[in-house]
Amino acid sequence: MLGDIFYWLFNMSIVASLSGAVILLFRRVRRIPRRLIALLWAIPCIRMWVPFGIGGRYGLMSLLNALRYRSRTVYIYRSGDRAVVTMSNSAGATVDGIVPLTYREDLLRDLFRVAGIVWAAVFALLLLLIVILYFSALRDLRGAVRLRENLYLSDRVTSPAVYGIFRPKIVLPASTPEADYPMILAHETAHVRRGDNLFRLVAFVSAALHWFNPLAWVFLRCYLSDAEQACDERVLSKLDEEGRRDYARCLLNQAERRAAFPASFGGAKLRDRVKRIVSYENLTFFSILGCALLAAALTYFLLTNAL
Repeated sequence: MLGDIFYWLFNMSIVASLSGAVILLFRRVRRIPRRLIALLWAIPCIRMWVPFGIGGRYGLMSLLNALRYRSRTVYIYRSGDRAVVTMSNSAGATVDGIVPLTYREDLLRDLFRVAGIVWAAVFALLLLLIVILYFSALRDLRGAVRLRENLYLSDRVTSPAVYGIFRPKIVLPASTPEADYPMILAHETAHVRRGDNLFRLVAFVSAALHWFNPLAWVFLRCYLSDAEQACDERVLSKLDEEGRRDYARCLLNQAERRAAFPASFGGAKLRDRVKRIVSYENLTFFSILGCALLAAALTYFLLTNAL
């Protein structure tokens, strides 16, 4: 049973890696807003969890198959003569049958069975670690002094951050200069409005689910960085040039402060964030339209399976 689960998880991880690699390529284009890139990371995340997709002739998997990439299409649902829902079986060379899975050799069956047991054990340990980290982070709220609404001061935290998912609280170190409050609150409020703590949790669990895939951890690191810069862009879009300089100064003040699990103001690479702050330009109507079209095209291209 675990061997069969791991077999399909392995296939999902391959497809997720291919789609994530495309996102990494677009991520290198500095003119693409990080808000869009952070949103696009949902595509490989979906690939990590959902084994099937809509069949299409112009998707990534169809393109790779045209280039002789060894991937088999498993038909889940048909409408007439057309395959509507399919699965990509990138490890198809190891099996003769799909339902039930029939491996070509007993050695392959035993290999996936052992791999499934190891995967399940490590996944359970990683989930336990995530739970421990999450509740350890919530312990920082003990003794916090409420200033107003969801804003708190605490001697236990070292970095401004948002704690909690359903009722998020913004917690600042007690030593935070009051002059930095407006910029920090603008950034952390952006995290709250974007629901970043929930998405961060999903990202961590997704990486844990595919812990055997090194690219899963690369994608996690990139997503966390892009989410921070997406919040930067949201704040910068409402500031003038002087306000942006103040924001960069505030970021430098918090550069050495990090929070392990919550979304923190000092997270992500400082050099990249400062560069983007300095070079930031507000989006025009046509750039917003272009981003929307790019997002739609990539979503179709990366989430459709071969026919």
